[in-house]
Amino acid sequence: MTPARILTVAGSDSSGGAGIEADIKTIERLGGYAMAAVTAVTAQNTLGVQGIWSLPPEAIEAQIRSCREDIGIDAAKCGMLGGSAAVEAAAEGLQAMPGLLLVVDPVMRAKGGQRLLAPEAEEALRRLILPLATLVTPNLPEAAALVGRDVATSRERERAAQELVEMGAGAALIKGGHGDGDDLEDILYDGSRFYRFRARRIATRHTHGTGCTLSAAIATGLGQGLELPAAVARGVAFVQAAIRLAPGLGGGHGPLDHHAGQPAWEEV
Repeated sequence: MTPARILTVAGSDSSGGAGIEADIKTIERLGGYAMAAVTAVTAQNTLGVQGIWSLPPEAIEAQIRSCREDIGIDAAKCGMLGGSAAVEAAAEGLQAMPGLLLVVDPVMRAKGGQRLLAPEAEEALRRLILPLATLVTPNLPEAAALVGRDVATSRERERAAQELVEMGAGAALIKGGHGDGDDLEDILYDGSRFYRFRARRIATRHTHGTGCTLSAAIATGLGQGLELPAAVARGVAFVQAAIRLAPGLGGGHGPLDHHAGQPAWEEV
């Protein structure tokens, strides 16, 4: 059986916990075939980001085109873009596939607080990328930045999801991991109704790459034919398992276990 063909458009994380590295691990673990269009190369680890080097815009668009014209793309996710030129290049490449199932993770800052989306690129993201999105998956700070106001309460988060759909996204998932308390709630709005995904917070510092992993998992589910709520539910469950089984690497925000408990391959 041919696997779903999933493209990630994102930055590279040298430590392997986030970005295209986390995306590829997730896509393959969930049964998809992973492809990548690299937008930037970062030097980073669990302690923070030490350097960022953006790829030329024409390289970003060319990578997307190469995958599209040969192997083909069933679904895609868009993560770290960096600057306005990268946003424009990604939009140009993705616009060539009308109706593409696209999950947009509007990456603005790294786990350690380093800015990953230039301030002037935020408007380009709203204008060019959001209207292409089947689903946009902001965390609470990203949702607040996109709608221009606080999203502290459940009602404010619902309204933010509605506003993101009004901006052109097909659906919005407001992730609650940055909220207070031990009970987490992600709110999905599909343009007509709300869905809620609840979980208990796992007490750990090993949460590097959770947003990347979730968006890649949802994109994989969509590419495999799952309906949006089912793709989100599976993605949330996968991230929870990957956090619980995190290998405990690094001195800061450590990576997840993208095997999610699966043993290493052995020849038989």
